[in-house]
Amino acid sequence: MLRAIQQCTLLDDVTMEDPTTLSLERFIADLAGKEDALLVLSGTMGNQVALRTHLTAPPQAVLCDRRGHIINYEAGGVASLSQAMLQPIDAKNGTYITLEEVQKYAVISDDVHACPTRVISLENTLNGAIMPLSEVRRISAWARESGIIMHLDGARLWEAVAAGAGTLKEFCAEFDSISLCFSKGLGAPIGSIIVGTKAFIKRSRWIRKSIGGGLRQAGVVAAPARVAVEETFLGGKLTQSHENAKKIQKIWTDLGGKLQYPVDTNMVWLDLEAHGIDIDHFIELSEQYGVKVRGGRFVVHYQVGEEAIERLRKIFTDILHGTESPGKSQHAEHDPELLKLKGKGIE
Repeated sequence: MLRAIQQCTLLDDVTMEDPTTLSLERFIADLAGKEDALLVLSGTMGNQVALRTHLTAPPQAVLCDRRGHIINYEAGGVASLSQAMLQPIDAKNGTYITLEEVQKYAVISDDVHACPTRVISLENTLNGAIMPLSEVRRISAWARESGIIMHLDGARLWEAVAAGAGTLKEFCAEFDSISLCFSKGLGAPIGSIIVGTKAFIKRSRWIRKSIGGGLRQAGVVAAPARVAVEETFLGGKLTQSHENAKKIQKIWTDLGGKLQYPVDTNMVWLDLEAHGIDIDHFIELSEQYGVKVRGGRFVVHYQVGEEAIERLRKIFTDILHGTESPGKSQHAEHDPELLKLKGKGIE
């Protein structure tokens, strides 16, 4: 990636003159089976630019999963930027929302008392769990019949594809716009991209510029992003991330541990609450083993090593059964700051 940055072009992307950026956008658009693409700085920017492009006149609403990124982690952007309300719904199966749930809560009538649903925004993967392509197709077909736009927060869609849930083109075909992230599992230092029709991307460029997303020398962002896609996604490295997650899952469940969500991809969600485990205690105990965690959510990267997984085994055994002890010598030998699992591939 550093070599790619050193060799990239440094022309103006706002005026669409940078070869490195234009090449990346063409490459991703073709990969996704869409007409055009637009580089953005983050997943949040990608989602918000896409939604603002679609949402042109209130009253308007976006229907989404209650656990989704656009409602919980984007600073109220849908309201402040698009003047739209969110219609959150719960997934009764605990994993993904279904067509029946969408139909129950979407507003498609002309009743002036209600706010009409203009966009359905799905997220795949969500909490590491895959929404099956078959369910995506059911929702998409109904949305199109009902005149509702489909957007996908596909920040981690690469993971679903790597897990064999469908091809990138198959998933993207069901949406009017898709946001894809280059950092997270792919490992680029920065950047996301949105894909859609030429008309959609043309308007998105205006929206991106209006919120400060235009870059003069975008090549330094685009170059490592392309390396991440080619080497990590197309190179098959995400499969190793999933294998590491399965190893961690097996260690936890073999010890009697419960999970919050199925381990479909590279995320492991420990159900600490089910075991009466205090999160702060879990964090403190992990630090004694030279591991820094944030709680029961583990996002695993392909570069995580066996040493890190073995330390997790000791932590899990200790927290569930109290049969391991880090000991003073190990605590002194391994400074937690020197072995953060985020740096080793777990965050």
